[in-house]
Amino acid sequence: MTLEQTYQKWLSLQPLSERQLHKLRMKFSVEYNYNSNHMEGNTLTYGQTELLLLFGKVSGEGDLKDFMDMRASEVSLKMMTEEAKNSQTPLTQNFIRTLHHTLLREDYTVYRTLPGGVQTSYVVHAGQYKTRPNSVITRYGDRFEYASPEETPALMTDLVDWYNEAEKRGKLSPTELAALFHYRYIRIHPFEDGNGRIARLMVNYILSRHGWPMIVVRNRKKGAYLEALHQSDVVVGLTPSAGAHASLADIRHFYQYFSALVRTEIQSDIDFVTSQGEGKWWYDGECVRFRSRNAGRLLNILQLQPDLTIAQLAEAVGVNKSAMQKLLKSLEEKGYITKGGKDGKWHVLAVSTD
Repeated sequence: MTLEQTYQKWLSLQPLSERQLHKLRMKFSVEYNYNSNHMEGNTLTYGQTELLLLFGKVSGEGDLKDFMDMRASEVSLKMMTEEAKNSQTPLTQNFIRTLHHTLLREDYTVYRTLPGGVQTSYVVHAGQYKTRPNSVITRYGDRFEYASPEETPALMTDLVDWYNEAEKRGKLSPTELAALFHYRYIRIHPFEDGNGRIARLMVNYILSRHGWPMIVVRNRKKGAYLEALHQSDVVVGLTPSAGAHASLADIRHFYQYFSALVRTEIQSDIDFVTSQGEGKWWYDGECVRFRSRNAGRLLNILQLQPDLTIAQLAEAVGVNKSAMQKLLKSLEEKGYITKGGKDGKWHVLAVSTD
């Protein structure tokens, strides 16, 4: 099925019920924030992310900054989603900078140790374009330079002006607009930190603005994401300004990856919505396939009675205590459930379609 056919199938399911919309929003919130932040080094687990965003609970070990970053990510996502509803209002640099300030919250200092033990530091400015050059060591070991601080304001002006004009002309589809904006933005890398997260927020801003479902770039498939960008970099060349003005033909490798990603994500939404009421479970964008019926039964029971003891759970499911302990351990290791916090209750992290 093509991307357009998948999108048309999605449209045929509209309007969704309030229950379907609620479940889809909650599922997306956890999946998007976990994956986008995990790609940038956030250490919170999927379970910690869900407990924090859906239940307001802090569980397990973790850097305080990681918890705060995850909350700020959710606030940024909501801000972006609201702004995307104003489809007649042109995109502005001010919105992008404000989104960045919301994501990073405040200025902070980064400390580094250079070869030879020399200590250095620099300030990351929330909501302000970079004041120092930035680059990355690619997976192939070479250094890749982004636009200089001096080039950045003009290139960002070009990017936003191009987007507004291209949107007005209507010759590019929403997915083409989103992919091209993402690539051009990444080649500028206008901020000192948070560029990847802003790029993925802006992709969803563009898709949502045009009535398309928002998507998640999955951390488990990060390699394919980076490789697609790299292949387009090879075509476009190393000059930052060339990347900032790349054409759709130039980034064909990235667009091929991106369009396949959008199709996969929409199909996942379709499968989730159409399977509701069938007792299926989902975790990080995938339908969970249990080997035994006892696992699904246990999750249903834990959702309704999260404070039952192991003995009580064993009796309810119809297995012995030892078998129940093994089943609980297996579900915990896979991240589908967790136990802890002040209440000591079980929390089901997989999402039910019932």
